[in-house]
Amino acid sequence: MDEELVEPEVPTAGERLRAAREAKGLTLEDIAAQTRIPQRHLESIETADWAKLPAPTYTIGFARNYATAVGLDTSEIADQLRAELGGVRPATTAEVFEPADPARTMPKSLVFGAIAAVIVIVIVLSWLNRRSLEQPDDSANNVAAAAAAPASAPAAAPQATPAAGQQVTLTATNAVWIQVSEKGGPSIYTGTLQPGQTYAVPATATAPMLRTGMPEALRVTVGTTVAPPLGPPATTVNVSLLPADLLKAGQPAAAPAPAPPPPPATATKPRRPRATALTPGPAPTPPPPTTTNTGE
Repeated sequence: MDEELVEPEVPTAGERLRAAREAKGLTLEDIAAQTRIPQRHLESIETADWAKLPAPTYTIGFARNYATAVGLDTSEIADQLRAELGGVRPATTAEVFEPADPARTMPKSLVFGAIAAVIVIVIVLSWLNRRSLEQPDDSANNVAAAAAAPASAPAAAPQATPAAGQQVTLTATNAVWIQVSEKGGPSIYTGTLQPGQTYAVPATATAPMLRTGMPEALRVTVGTTVAPPLGPPATTVNVSLLPADLLKAGQPAAAPAPAPPPPPATATKPRRPRATALTPGPAPTPPPPTTTNTGE
């Protein structure tokens, strides 16, 4: 009996990949997690089930990644798989490649959150737009009301107020003792200023107060503005050094205001005697005639 020569069967690319995987003790789940290829595609490559695989380009790419994971030659596996797909590949396929790694897909919670954020932004923009459209109407009403006001009543001019934060400086025109302290708190500076010397109140002071017995020997400036006198001469004063208080006209001093003078005494006019009416009395009786005896 003649011996028949039988050629050894060459394993397919899928069989070679499966043998290499089993030799390394790996499962299809391990390969899928490592290559991020759907497990069903790996299984179809091993069993040469081409009808369940996507286009040849994706299939060969899957095989290359599979070969890299199990330590086979990627070019050799790709060439063999390309030759196997040459005559067996079906004409059409309805399956489309989809990513296998769920971590690469956007979570539903993130999608819903993005949609909600877009809705909120649209609502806010609509509200702002509506408010901007309503604003000119209010301005027109204000203009009409101003035009309807009587022309004889001029608008009051705004009064200028001292700006907060201006530098307060004390300049001595004569030797003067001063004490600067926080209101109800510790002392900031105590000493005697000689003529021409200046003292700048710290900007960190919250409620600085000045105490001195010679307010006339100090020239106080707020920024570039000269403040009114601190008080009557030779009088102990305890005044605020805040810019608004210094520039306020008539800041009260420690000395009491002089009492108003008494009204002048009015001179009393002498009373004239009242005239009395004279009543006529009886006419006086003439004396009797006297006779002279001559002696005949």
